[in-house]
Amino acid sequence: MIRLIVSLSALALAVTAPLADPARDYADNCQECHGAERLGGLGPALIPQTLGRMRGPNLVSVIRDGREATQMPAFDEILSAEQIEALTVYLKEPLAEVPPWTEAEIMASRLMNEDYTPVDQPTWSSDPMNITLAVETGDHHVSVLDGDTFERLDRFATPFAVHGGPKFSPEGRFVFIMSRDGWVQKYDLYALQEVGRIRAGLNSRNIAISHDGKWLAVANYLPNSLTILSTDDLSVAKVKEVKGKDGTPSRISAVYQAPPRESFVLALKDVPEIWEVFYGKNPPEMGFAHDWRMEGPIKTGDPFPVRKITTPDYLDDFFFDQSYEYVMGASRSGDGGQVIDLVIGQKTADLDLPGMPHLGSGITWKYGDTTVMATPHLKDGAVTVIDMSTWQTVKRIETLGPGFFMRSHENSPYVWVDVFFGPNKDVMHVIDKESLEIVKTLRPVEGATVAHVEFTKDGRFALVSVWEDDGAVIVYDAETLEEVKRLPMRKPSGKYNVWNKITFSEGTSH
Repeated sequence: MIRLIVSLSALALAVTAPLADPARDYADNCQECHGAERLGGLGPALIPQTLGRMRGPNLVSVIRDGREATQMPAFDEILSAEQIEALTVYLKEPLAEVPPWTEAEIMASRLMNEDYTPVDQPTWSSDPMNITLAVETGDHHVSVLDGDTFERLDRFATPFAVHGGPKFSPEGRFVFIMSRDGWVQKYDLYALQEVGRIRAGLNSRNIAISHDGKWLAVANYLPNSLTILSTDDLSVAKVKEVKGKDGTPSRISAVYQAPPRESFVLALKDVPEIWEVFYGKNPPEMGFAHDWRMEGPIKTGDPFPVRKITTPDYLDDFFFDQSYEYVMGASRSGDGGQVIDLVIGQKTADLDLPGMPHLGSGITWKYGDTTVMATPHLKDGAVTVIDMSTWQTVKRIETLGPGFFMRSHENSPYVWVDVFFGPNKDVMHVIDKESLEIVKTLRPVEGATVAHVEFTKDGRFALVSVWEDDGAVIVYDAETLEEVKRLPMRKPSGKYNVWNKITFSEGTSH
């Protein structure tokens, strides 16, 4: 009798409990903010490419508990645990069909700030060249810091999941910020106001700005395209479909600017090619061989002609020499790298770089009679130092774990590298540029992720991120290596100094 009562109670509970219908639950609860096609609106895109930033059960907790300091509400009183679980599975499924995202759709997304008021001079008294931006991923904001006093001049909201590093206009007044779901934001540092934003892709990797400040290139995963925007008004100048020489569509791993070449250089994810997209001089004027394979003749009037260079392997990450004649590329297998001569369009050397180097975070400095380049590794606990005249390894410096970011400054004798992955994520190594030895290991917050260094304009101070939701940016004296100040922040990631970025300081990535 007791068993019967329990069974009937369980049956009644099963009848009254809501059945999981994730498509209906999404339409009823998520569509208004995240779009009918899960491609974003007021909220971010809810597709695997974007949700990759929310690992494991985090997505369940976000739906159940909401997201503090955002418009994301909690659904624990609306959806059952079973419904939330089913919804997370549904959101991680790839889209059955990718909608078009052409110039028309991109332009329709453009939102210009009607309240924006340009000014002739900065509305603050700080050194405009020593402004540093700190990206706070905890609640999707950027803090604008005075690089002398470290006073916060402003803190403004960004699109969801900023990625790839902000880019400054040549005079340092405007900054362009991109999110993983393709939104590009323009912000006026003088007026401390957003100018506008536009969605240049559905899932994007990074941006690059032309040396003259006229064009902004947006590298997209979804769709397979390169979007080129006018920096003046964020209008679309060109959308280029990305297909290899054999017609294979490809995502773009990253886009970089090559100032002396007046071009953007693209790393492609799905075809073994490098693309160079010109925005200035016509390619024949750059002295290339006649068989450089432009995409269509110049007489078509395309202001952004493409040069396609076949590579021996897929290249996911780049680093350029100072002349931008040579590009160092990391092999996807993580077993090494190669050097491509952009003038002749051929590989000229192999690189001994096992352990998946993070070349995009590499830096250079003068070392004796030569220039060396150093890079951390994403799989190995090491920093590799390479002679850029011979492409040979000078030294492999053992660290306490795989790292992600390296930084230095021309006025500093030291290189700083984090240990982003593994049990020693709270470590920051300081390496002497001459001896190539670790001279100090910092552990500012035990157990916390400590990463990414940026220097002030003069190199006097180094700013380090405590990459936690209740984190901070720690200011160090770059000579004594002593802590000077802590600035509380919400999961700060990258910091970007105006002067270092627009002058291509030898200690920062480009």
